Amino acid sequence: MLFIAFTILLFTLYGGLFLYYRKAWKDIPDDEIAIVPPSSLPFVTVIIPARNEQQRIGNCLKSLTEQTYPKEQFEVLVINDFSEDSTSDVVRDFSIGFPQIKLIELSDYADKNAIRAYKKKAIETGVSLAQGDLIITTDADCTVPPRWIETIAGFRYSKDAEMIAAPVLLTIPEKGKPGFKPFYIFQILDFMTLQGITGAALHKQFHYMANGANFSYSKRLFKEVGGFRNIDDIPTGDDMLLVEKAASQNKDVIFYLKSRMAIVSTPAEPTLSLFFHQRIRWASKSTRYQDYKIKAVLSLIYLANAWIFLTAVSAFFVSKLEFLLLIIFAIKVAAELSFLFPVSKFFNRRNLLWWFVPLQPFHIIYILFAGWMGVFGSYHWRGRKIIKSQRKV
Repeated sequence: MLFIAFTILLFTLYGGLFLYYRKAWKDIPDDEIAIVPPSSLPFVTVIIPARNEQQRIGNCLKSLTEQTYPKEQFEVLVINDFSEDSTSDVVRDFSIGFPQIKLIELSDYADKNAIRAYKKKAIETGVSLAQGDLIITTDADCTVPPRWIETIAGFRYSKDAEMIAAPVLLTIPEKGKPGFKPFYIFQILDFMTLQGITGAALHKQFHYMANGANFSYSKRLFKEVGGFRNIDDIPTGDDMLLVEKAASQNKDVIFYLKSRMAIVSTPAEPTLSLFFHQRIRWASKSTRYQDYKIKAVLSLIYLANAWIFLTAVSAFFVSKLEFLLLIIFAIKVAAELSFLFPVSKFFNRRNLLWWFVPLQPFHIIYILFAGWMGVFGSYHWRGRKIIKSQRKV
């Protein structure tokens, strides 16, 4: 009876959490582009940390050359993070025809052997060299829509926003093999869930999340919160830990931009190994969160998935648990689907929801594995191996 009572309480909280997120997401207004008077147009600096991205950074830079924002009002700083390929050459070729694109070699500003958080150091270097007060970060494997900068600048003007988290969409890689399509769809659905939670939580000021692939803030705010000081001893967290620092000072200047004209696209990981290393890296920064609410949410999600797994294993030995397993599995699916329905509509990916239920077993196992390894394991990132001793817990 105690087991059943705890199970009911756990999944009541789990279902309630996702219903709360659903309502919060639907409450976010769909923002149109605000018209900014010419005299108020900010100079924008786009910062792109890049390491070993010769195959993908070309598409990113091409999308930036097609921006509708006045070209004299923005610059693109590509910070080359000690790449071992021809990333720098690709950037130089683009800068010839588009001088707004500038290559910055991180090696000119930092000692390679003295850096623990390379991406943060790259961004920090970019901010220090930025001409603009409005900083926008994205990743070298991303592509941005034509009105991306215009939309973010307009949103900042209309909301007087100092920090903006904006949407990111995973896509199936152009060279992806057809046999891997369900794997790509799994990543897209999982990532859409994270994006929806990001927007819902920020809108309600419940807890604070962001993704560095589409993240912006004022240069002034970055300096006010001390940049990455005190969080630069771990490789990851240039987005989540920074937005948490900003929220601890003034949460009212942080917004989520819910606009299709601001959606940044990035390809899903092509292999299972790369996928797990990516998600372990994301999970690893959770050990540094200070906000008890996001810790409670992560704990609830992990525990609910672990409980389903344990109940499924136990059902092999106790037949009476089969009905309970069916109920809690149905609660998980119904709660998450009810949330994903409006989120997938925004991202125009409702056609993928047919895959949601069949992929659930893998999702549960993935949550348990990535969450555990994020705290206790190691991962590879852009040719570097990050072990637990390199991450302050």
